[in-house]
Amino acid sequence: MGRAEMVVGPSEKAVAVVAYHVNDTINWWDDVNRSLDWQNRIFHVLAVLYGVVAVVALVQLIRIQMRVPEYGWTTQKVFHFLNFFVNGVRSLVFTFRRDVQKLQPEIVQHIMLDMPSLTFFTTYALLVLFWAEIYYQARAVSTDGLRPSFFTINGVVYAIQIILWLIMWWKPIRVLVILSKMFFAGVSLFAALGFLLYGGRLFLMLQRFPVESRGRRKKLQEVGYVTTICFSCFLIRCVMMCFNAFDKAADLDVLDHPILNLIYYLLVEILPSSLVLFILRKLPPKRGITQYHPIH
Repeated sequence: MGRAEMVVGPSEKAVAVVAYHVNDTINWWDDVNRSLDWQNRIFHVLAVLYGVVAVVALVQLIRIQMRVPEYGWTTQKVFHFLNFFVNGVRSLVFTFRRDVQKLQPEIVQHIMLDMPSLTFFTTYALLVLFWAEIYYQARAVSTDGLRPSFFTINGVVYAIQIILWLIMWWKPIRVLVILSKMFFAGVSLFAALGFLLYGGRLFLMLQRFPVESRGRRKKLQEVGYVTTICFSCFLIRCVMMCFNAFDKAADLDVLDHPILNLIYYLLVEILPSSLVLFILRKLPPKRGITQYHPIH
């Protein structure tokens, strides 16, 4: 009986092996998070990746300007410039990440880390505006109110965030930090729904075009891919901001969570920006452009 009780079955061995590997993975994660060398390596990797995306956006902006210099600041040009700006600032922030963490007062750290996120929202809200204009123009509906709405929404978002920063500067309490992160989670959800609404509408409208329509299939793929990518990235950002607000283990604003920073920024900014810039890489035609409107 004693010997029988000592026998360990295959299922118990499997559980023990899984538990060992899980524990080993957790230890590895903690070791990397605590290592100054690994922190610096990961932040420098993020800086390089953001720098590459910024250069790609700038090169594409120059190519568009050389192609259609007579059209001024079109929606397409502003979109690429904002991509260059956001990724360039992120690259600088991660290059000097340790110095950013030492900035005082603490509110300056929040501004340096959060302002690019707001500009990222504006960048892709501009794409939603572009699609909304195409959709309503195709349906012979007036688009006069779209641009004022775009500027109003962005103005309200920036105003609320600036007010929150000022209050946090005046009285830096944990509740205000949570409120600020939840506000941006709401903004991200709003952006995700915007892509779902107007990307979905434009996709369905293009599907109804005759099969032989020139460029129909390519435009369908373009709108479908970009809608899926942008909806997913803003939804992931919304979920992560909620965790970031309430769970210290998911805090993105500290130095000792480099792996989480790498995963988060890859999923919500670097990969989406790279894919969208690749999908929208086609240059506008030299003449007869009706869809590229100047930004007033």
